[in-house]
Amino acid sequence: MARASIPSTAAANRDGAVFERPDELDITRGTRDRLAFGHGRHLCLGSDIARVELELTWTTLLRRLPALRLAVPFEELDYRQGGLVFGVRELPVAW
Repeated sequence: MARASIPSTAAANRDGAVFERPDELDITRGTRDRLAFGHGRHLCLGSDIARVELELTWTTLLRRLPALRLAVPFEELDYRQGGLVFGVRELPVAW
Protein backbone atom coordinates (compact mmCIF):
# COMPACT_ATOMS: atom_id res chain seq x y z
CA MET A 1 0.00 0.00 0.00
CA ALA A 2 1.38 3.41 -0.98
CA ARG A 3 1.53 6.11 1.66
CA ALA A 4 0.29 9.59 0.81
CA SER A 5 2.57 12.51 1.51
CA ILE A 6 1.14 15.85 2.50
CA PRO A 7 3.56 18.76 2.28
CA SER A 8 3.68 21.14 5.20
CA THR A 9 2.44 24.49 3.93
CA ALA A 10 3.64 26.06 7.19
CA ALA A 11 7.20 25.36 6.04
CA ALA A 12 6.74 26.96 2.62
CA ASN A 13 8.93 30.01 2.01
CA ARG A 14 10.80 29.43 5.29
CA ASP A 15 13.84 27.55 4.00
CA GLY A 16 16.98 29.06 5.55
CA ALA A 17 19.02 27.85 2.56
CA VAL A 18 16.88 30.00 0.25
CA PHE A 19 15.73 32.93 2.39
CA GLU A 20 17.84 35.05 4.71
CA ARG A 21 16.06 35.32 8.09
CA PRO A 22 13.16 33.09 6.92
CA ASP A 23 11.11 33.49 10.11
CA GLU A 24 10.95 37.29 9.89
CA LEU A 25 8.22 39.22 8.07
CA ASP A 26 10.00 41.41 5.53
CA ILE A 27 7.65 43.04 3.03
CA THR A 28 10.64 44.36 1.08
CA ARG A 29 12.06 40.87 0.47
CA GLY A 30 12.15 39.93 -3.20
CA THR A 31 9.88 37.29 -4.69
CA ARG A 32 12.66 34.86 -5.66
CA ASP A 33 11.69 31.20 -5.27
CA ARG A 34 8.39 31.79 -3.43
CA LEU A 35 5.72 29.09 -3.25
CA ALA A 36 2.74 31.27 -2.39
CA PHE A 37 1.01 30.96 -5.75
CA GLY A 38 2.33 27.60 -6.91
CA HIS A 39 4.61 27.02 -9.86
CA GLY A 40 4.48 25.93 -13.49
CA ARG A 41 1.19 24.37 -14.56
CA HIS A 42 0.03 24.59 -10.94
CA LEU A 43 0.44 28.38 -10.87
CA CYS A 44 -2.62 30.10 -9.42
CA LEU A 45 -4.65 31.77 -12.17
CA GLY A 46 -5.37 34.71 -9.88
CA SER A 47 -1.74 35.27 -8.83
CA ASP A 48 -1.21 38.39 -10.96
CA ILE A 49 -4.33 40.17 -9.68
CA ALA A 50 -3.54 39.08 -6.12
CA ARG A 51 -0.06 40.62 -6.36
CA VAL A 52 -1.52 43.89 -7.68
CA GLU A 53 -4.13 43.92 -4.90
CA LEU A 54 -1.48 43.28 -2.23
CA GLU A 55 0.78 46.02 -3.57
CA LEU A 56 -2.08 48.53 -3.68
CA THR A 57 -3.27 47.52 -0.22
CA TRP A 58 0.14 47.88 1.46
CA THR A 59 0.97 51.10 -0.40
CA THR A 60 -2.37 52.71 0.48
CA LEU A 61 -2.33 51.51 4.09
CA LEU A 62 1.18 52.77 4.77
CA ARG A 63 0.52 56.08 2.98
CA ARG A 64 -2.66 56.72 5.00
CA LEU A 65 -1.26 55.47 8.31
CA PRO A 66 2.47 56.28 8.21
CA ALA A 67 2.84 55.72 11.98
CA LEU A 68 1.32 52.22 11.82
CA ARG A 69 3.18 49.93 14.22
CA LEU A 70 2.75 46.87 16.40
CA ALA A 71 0.91 47.64 19.64
CA VAL A 72 2.75 44.85 21.49
CA PRO A 73 6.36 43.67 21.38
CA PHE A 74 7.04 41.36 18.44
CA GLU A 75 7.97 38.53 20.82
CA GLU A 76 4.45 38.58 22.31
CA LEU A 77 2.68 37.71 19.05
CA ASP A 78 0.82 34.38 19.22
CA TYR A 79 1.21 32.16 16.14
CA ARG A 80 -1.06 29.42 14.84
CA GLN A 81 0.82 26.13 14.78
CA GLY A 82 0.15 22.84 13.03
CA GLY A 83 -2.63 23.95 10.71
CA LEU A 84 -2.84 24.48 6.98
CA VAL A 85 -2.22 28.22 7.34
CA PHE A 86 0.69 29.67 9.31
CA GLY A 87 0.22 33.11 10.79
CA VAL A 88 -0.54 35.19 13.84
CA ARG A 89 -3.80 34.68 15.73
CA GLU A 90 -4.21 38.44 16.05
CA LEU A 91 -2.13 41.45 15.08
CA PRO A 92 -2.64 44.35 17.49
CA VAL A 93 -1.57 47.62 15.88
CA ALA A 94 -1.54 51.30 16.79
CA TRP A 95 -1.14 54.47 14.74
